[in-house]
Order: sequence, then structure tokens, then C-alpha cells
Amino acid sequence: MGIGQLAGFAGATLVLVGMPGPNNLYISLRSLTQGRRAGVVSALAIETGTLVYLVVTALGLATLVQTSPAVFRAITVAGALYLAYLGLKLLRAPASEHAAEGLQAAPLGRVFRDGVVVNLLNPKAALFFLAFLPQFATRGANPDQLRAELLMLGAGTLLIGLALDLCYAIGADAVGRRFRAARTSSRTRNLVVATIYLALAAFAVTTAL
Repeated sequence: MGIGQLAGFAGATLVLVGMPGPNNLYISLRSLTQGRRAGVVSALAIETGTLVYLVVTALGLATLVQTSPAVFRAITVAGALYLAYLGLKLLRAPASEHAAEGLQAAPLGRVFRDGVVVNLLNPKAALFFLAFLPQFATRGANPDQLRAELLMLGAGTLLIGLALDLCYAIGADAVGRRFRAARTSSRTRNLVVATIYLALAAFAVTTAL
């Protein structure tokens, strides 16, 4: 692979991965409501999901999903349902007049788990590894070379994604300090965050149908 090809891949990846989506939204909301540590944990969780996609793609299992629209549609709908679940869980969280409980009170282990699931069920991530990543591999390469190139490109994607995710986490935390200090009840805060989750879930469903 030439330097020009790698530079083109890096530039395109930077744009596509940096575009707002379920992953960026999840990191931002966690950092906004719970602080920088939760945002960083969320970023690591998202890229753990990316690592899973990378291994699946390198093993060639992605071809099965790519050739089956029904499987891809199922992944998209499952992702939408999980986002809706996170939103509904917030709406049902007990209210407090002094602290943003609910999402803010989530243990970091659960923050990590939810982040991995959000990425694994993220149609944007699935499309990236199914349709975009293979376009930069050498055409006509033997299976071993193709696998090595996909692993290298995927590793680059993971590093770029982690850098961008950390930027989202740090930026959202800076904004979140005012959000968390605002004199509003946790019911109001949870409603704002839950509405974002539910809106994103509805958008994902419409794209899958």
C-alpha cells in the first residue's frame, strides 16, 4: 500500500469517524452528565467494540452480513432498540432535586458495557467495516495479504477513532460542568438526555425500514 493510499484512507476515516453518530453521542452524554472519567471509559468501550468489528472483518465473517440485507437490518433495529432502552431507563429513574442521578450514577463498569453494545449495534460502524474499509485494500491480493491489510487499516481506524472519541469526552466534560451545576432537577436533566436517545433510536429505525 502506497503512502498516498494510506493518506487518503486516514483523511476519509477522520471525516467519517468524526461525524456525529450513536458512538459520539453516547460518549458526549456520559461525559456531559457524569464527568470526564465516564467519558474516557465510554471512549475505551466504543473502541473495544471497534476491535471486535476489526477481528470479524479480518476473519471474513463480515462478508456474510454484507451479502444479507436482513442481517444488517436486524443489527440496525437492535441498535435502535438498545438506544431506546437507555432512554426509557432514564425516564424511569427516580428524580432528585439536587443531583443529576440516573445516568450520572451509573457505575463505570456499566458505562463500559453499554458503550461496547452501542458500538456493536451501531449501523454506522457496521457500514464502515463492511463497505468502506475493504475499498482501501489491495485488489486481487491473496487471503493472507488481504487479512494483514485489513488488520492494519482497522488498527489505524481504531487509533483515529480513539483520538476523536477522547476529544468528544473532554469537550463534553467542559460543557457538562455547567450542565451539572445548573439548578435543575435530575428529572429535567434525564428528560433532556432521554429525548436525545429516543430521537436517535427513531432515526435509526427509519433508516432500517
